[in-house]
Amino acid sequence: MRSLKYTMISREPTIERLAIAKALLLTPFGLDESHLSRALAEIKAHQVDEADLYFQYTRSEGWSLEEGIVKTGSFSIDQGVGVRAVSGEKTAFAYSDDISNASLLDAARTVRSISRAAQGAKTRLTRRKLAPARSLYPDLDPITTLDSNTKVELLGRVEKMARARDPRVVQVMAGLASEYDVVLVARADGTIAADVRPLVRLSLTVIAEQKGRREMGSAGGGGRFGLAYFDDAMITRYVDEAVGAALTNLESRPVPAGEMTVVLGPGWPGVLLHEAIGHGLEGDFNRKGSSAFSGRIGQRVAAKGVTVLDDGTIPDRRGSLNVDDEGYASQRNVLIEDGILKGYIQDSMNARLSGTVPTGNGRRESYAHVPMPRMTNTYMLGGDKVPAEIIASIQRGLYATNFGGGQVDITSGKFVFSASEAFWVEKGKILYPVKGATIVGNGPDALTRVTMIGNDMRLDSGVGVCGKEGQSVPVGVGQPTLRIDGLTVGGTA
Repeated sequence: MRSLKYTMISREPTIERLAIAKALLLTPFGLDESHLSRALAEIKAHQVDEADLYFQYTRSEGWSLEEGIVKTGSFSIDQGVGVRAVSGEKTAFAYSDDISNASLLDAARTVRSISRAAQGAKTRLTRRKLAPARSLYPDLDPITTLDSNTKVELLGRVEKMARARDPRVVQVMAGLASEYDVVLVARADGTIAADVRPLVRLSLTVIAEQKGRREMGSAGGGGRFGLAYFDDAMITRYVDEAVGAALTNLESRPVPAGEMTVVLGPGWPGVLLHEAIGHGLEGDFNRKGSSAFSGRIGQRVAAKGVTVLDDGTIPDRRGSLNVDDEGYASQRNVLIEDGILKGYIQDSMNARLSGTVPTGNGRRESYAHVPMPRMTNTYMLGGDKVPAEIIASIQRGLYATNFGGGQVDITSGKFVFSASEAFWVEKGKILYPVKGATIVGNGPDALTRVTMIGNDMRLDSGVGVCGKEGQSVPVGVGQPTLRIDGLTVGGTA
């Protein structure tokens, strides 16, 4: 007698994500794709250039521990739909946390008023088509990957490990956050897209005290995966980084001020690249002529060897997306190549008005916000220099290995950043840690002052959050060790 074997046949990831999105965002409310088509047809009854519907379901959880006890535990669910119509540069937008056919049609009729009635305009939508997408991360709910007791135990383990590192550690604060985000996008051109986006983050802050002086060190990371990522090896790494930074800062001295050579470490210091360069390469600023990079495509904007990318396709990364918030597949966009400006990052509206194409960078904080061109994972490629060789080349200057806050003026390109961990270097030798260093410069000008590029390109650990026009989105940054000549350092000495 012949035995039969049965195998499970999984659906193609794009189809699977669409099924999950429909099950959460359409079916429970009596909706299907025909309702979406009717709502878009209502908008298209008036002449508009673009129209889309953006459905979102978000479940998030957070735990924080301080002084050995759980101080806060939070859990929230949010869902809703945003309806948008675009005509020229004008955008009409309405949103609702009530997902129903009635509210969908009401929002559609509201936003279609952006343009005059189109006499005899066709309202038939293009035949349905699935947006092409990648499978960059699992479609799991990270909140369910550990139970509540295990999450609390994890934070307790972090605290015990940090306190055991050194008796000077007097306070430990740790936090664990998880998010399950499901989106569904329907566009008037017939495209339908969906994404299931897990996101986790573990953060740690340590305060150390010595002879009445207190200093702080922080570490953490995360990405688009489950909480099992935070195993003992990863926790040990974060603890070592945070405690090490706090103890280093206890020995820090005032920093000399003036114009000098600055070497930036790999990884998170790429936040300076993100702020000082990346925002200036976003399509809206350049279309309006308000960026220091406007109208400079094809021109040299950086030293030879400087190549900057924005890449939303890196697996499991915090800034990565299978599709952006307009339903376009994420891309690997080369912005600057060997010092030459190659392009900008675009959403659909700014791409259309600029005569280019979307680059998979249309992003929004939630269904209650309009999309705009935003970065994903922005980084500079590595060069051929050994990091030790770069540090040894400094006659007198600053070696900055970690950054705190900063700000940039998009129009002028001027930036100010504070270094949370930095060292004073003379004649190629690291002499001592310094405190209170601020780095002042001009983004486009700073790129031309890059004189050495390390072979140690590294992405950050997965902690980046980018703010623009009141909207926050997760992002990634990265760079190799960089030597930049002639930056201004503001100090306390």
